[in-house]
Amino acid sequence: MEIIKYPQRTDWDNLIKRPALDVSGLFDTVKTVLDEVKQEGDAAVKRYGEKFDKVTLSSLVVSEEEFAEADNQIPEELKEAIRTAKENIETFHASQQFKGGKIETTPGVTCWQKAVAIEKVGLYIPGGTAPLFSTVLMLAVPARIAGCREIVLCTPPNREGKVHPAILFAARTAGVNKICKAGGIQAIAALTYGTESIPKVYKIFGPGNQYVTAAKQLVSLREVAIDMPAGPSEVQIIADEHANPGFIAADFLSQAEHGADSQSILVTTAETLVPQVLEAIEHQLEQLPRKELTRSSLGNSRIIVLKNTDEVIEFTNLYAPEHLIIQTADYREIAEKIENAGSVFMGPYTPESAGDYASGTNHTLPTNGYARAYSGVNLDSFIKKITFQEITSDGIRNLGKTIEIMAAHEQLDAHKNAVTIRLNNM
Repeated sequence: MEIIKYPQRTDWDNLIKRPALDVSGLFDTVKTVLDEVKQEGDAAVKRYGEKFDKVTLSSLVVSEEEFAEADNQIPEELKEAIRTAKENIETFHASQQFKGGKIETTPGVTCWQKAVAIEKVGLYIPGGTAPLFSTVLMLAVPARIAGCREIVLCTPPNREGKVHPAILFAARTAGVNKICKAGGIQAIAALTYGTESIPKVYKIFGPGNQYVTAAKQLVSLREVAIDMPAGPSEVQIIADEHANPGFIAADFLSQAEHGADSQSILVTTAETLVPQVLEAIEHQLEQLPRKELTRSSLGNSRIIVLKNTDEVIEFTNLYAPEHLIIQTADYREIAEKIENAGSVFMGPYTPESAGDYASGTNHTLPTNGYARAYSGVNLDSFIKKITFQEITSDGIRNLGKTIEIMAAHEQLDAHKNAVTIRLNNM
């Protein structure tokens, strides 16, 4: 882990760099899988499941018997935790519902917007090293609130052909219509083109490894919409001399355990805090079952000491973290000045893991600096807005001349005539 003290402003561009994620070298492999699934459907999905996930499947669709089996395998305390998280996520996202109204822009000219759910959405849930049933809730709950008619979930099964029971329980609790046993590139391909078992969707959501990321990038060029560009997960912590080093270390490590390419950054003006945090990190790291993977991630991580709070805010807005934790005495004042971040966690008792699981906010967030331009997943992610307008005869009289002049100056005479013919008909 790097310790950087009082860097020059000219060095900041290097300090905000993430672990490299260039997936362009994977495009040939990805395109081959995409093309074969497009042409062969289920057969190709199953074949690549055997190749990549080492599983032979007779059916790609999770059966009712498998749902029942999963329900019996989940401890009641986990069921209750999933239900509580679902309710909080539901409450927060329901508050985002669009309330449009008609507006008369000119006498006789009325315009308005209508929010319409995306009819078919696909949710990708990784298998990997941890069953991300929390991501099921983060994607399926707002999709259902938005009114998406078809919510299709793809996730890789284990080598026995089973989906993790917590994923199945969360999906049923959140209102997923169909769960399919497909992972990686072949799942993205199936959701994009449709197969005999897996429906074609109009937008794909969810995280994944570098192959999934590359597949989503390729299909989004002309085939299907995706939620956002994605990269390795990251957290930035802002702390002062009042912060608890143990809390900082815990937040540092909770992000680092996501994967070897994750990144944690601490930015502080309190140089005396640095050795305390390092000591706490080392102590807590030894207690973690995933400590080797987490230690590897710490190689991408940094502690940066800056001169003053203004520099801290400027650096943060430049870095544009996926997750931002503020543990300072004046955390509210600092939070007000943050312009680029996916999700902000304020005060000493607000760990990033609260947003990951159960506070209600969404944990599907822009990484790799995309928070400068992208929002995290929210209710609007599952909605399209259609504009409407209605012009009366008085309205076209009032606005017609303006349209005619603008069309004429753009040398689009047919546009002008569409107004003129109406005015002459009155």
